[in-house]
Amino acid sequence: MENWLKKICKPILAYFEEGEGVYIYKKSHRSILKVVGTLLLGISFFSLYLSITTASFAGLLPIIVFFLGGLVCYIVAFLGSDRAVASIWKRK
Repeated sequence: MENWLKKICKPILAYFEEGEGVYIYKKSHRSILKVVGTLLLGISFFSLYLSITTASFAGLLPIIVFFLGGLVCYIVAFLGSDRAVASIWKRK
């Protein structure tokens, strides 16, 4: 299952896993990435709820932006290599 998901998410993972040389990785970076992903997805779903209850399409942009940000955080945190996690933190 993990290999299948990595294959589907390869364009996103390849962007963060590219590069050579030394990188600085800490286990806490992956944990923080999971928390940030959860927060971004939570904001996205809350914005969706508010948009539905107010019948307003103005909340569509924040919904998309926060959802995509949370999705990228989850993909890198759960499927990415240590280099990808360090890359999202810009640690080299």
